[in-house]
Amino acid sequence: MFENFDIRSWQVDWSAVLIASAVLVAALLVAYLLYRALFALVGKLTALSASETDHIVVDRMRAPVKWSVLAIAVTIAAEQNALLGSLWEPFARFLRPALLGWIAYTLVKGFSTALELRLEHTEDPVAMRSRRTRIAILSRTATIAIVVITVGLMMLGIPGVRDIGTTLLASAGFAALAIGAAAQPALKSLIAGLQMAITEPVRIGDLVVIDGHTGRVEEIKMSFVIVRTWDERAVIIPTDQFLDDGFENWTRRAESLSGPVFLHLDPIADIGPIRQEFTRFIEAHPLWDKRTVSVLVTEAYPESVEVRMAVSANTVADLFNLRCAAREHMIAWLNEHQPEALIRHRLEVPGGTDKAPEPGEP
Repeated sequence: MFENFDIRSWQVDWSAVLIASAVLVAALLVAYLLYRALFALVGKLTALSASETDHIVVDRMRAPVKWSVLAIAVTIAAEQNALLGSLWEPFARFLRPALLGWIAYTLVKGFSTALELRLEHTEDPVAMRSRRTRIAILSRTATIAIVVITVGLMMLGIPGVRDIGTTLLASAGFAALAIGAAAQPALKSLIAGLQMAITEPVRIGDLVVIDGHTGRVEEIKMSFVIVRTWDERAVIIPTDQFLDDGFENWTRRAESLSGPVFLHLDPIADIGPIRQEFTRFIEAHPLWDKRTVSVLVTEAYPESVEVRMAVSANTVADLFNLRCAAREHMIAWLNEHQPEALIRHRLEVPGGTDKAPEPGEP
């Protein structure tokens, strides 16, 4: 039973082995020299280029191209030598699609990295966010497709798997319907992610308001979007929710925004001096971008009036800080110059303490 495992009983044609080894070594040596010559020429060409993209792509392609050239050399040698072909072909079925997938994956990663580096020199923040979003979504989609196709081609190298696949083709229609129904949420998210990459309703870095959360878009995946709020919470929002339910994008066109400061005052308030003081304070503030400054009485109630003070700034953060500073300043100014304009609600109880004097009373 174990006679076949006895090495002494094996009959080896050592001359054929030596010939196959010599052919293999010669093929690998020639392929390696060709690889070195090719990348020496490519290196000289990229040295003449001022773009960083060429250098990044070439550096990433060195390893997969080297092993692919060696694999091609072994394949050519195996076609000339039967012994080498019988040993090489079972491995080549898996190795060839793996090398092709490696090259495609490296190309996608190299170009995406190079494009992201080029974005650092872009002065327009809106254009930078737009391109970064497209690069992230499209490169991730291409990577998933490459991995799936590569694994599928490698699995087809197994005879049993190939036979099963041929048998299943007869019921492919029913299988497609079943898979489509089961994968509907995943396909919906995939299509939503591609649609966001093409139409760009939201981009990485945009300030959005969705589902009651306000924050910056930190990452855009195929199935969800991560929104980082001001208190550093990471809110996970499904991708299709942006397209189905709608949202607010505060930085769609540019970072510069206008925002209000609301004050609810007594109807006796003198609006003229309030408008003058607010305008003086905003015009002297370094965060104001010199676009918008206004004071309007937007509502009048029986016991109060609503005063809207509008300001503008170059960025969302500057606008927030400017609004806070204006609100604090105007409340302090009213306390000092128009205390009667601040609303007070008092309750007098019989037998209680005396009422505090009104401002200006002895």
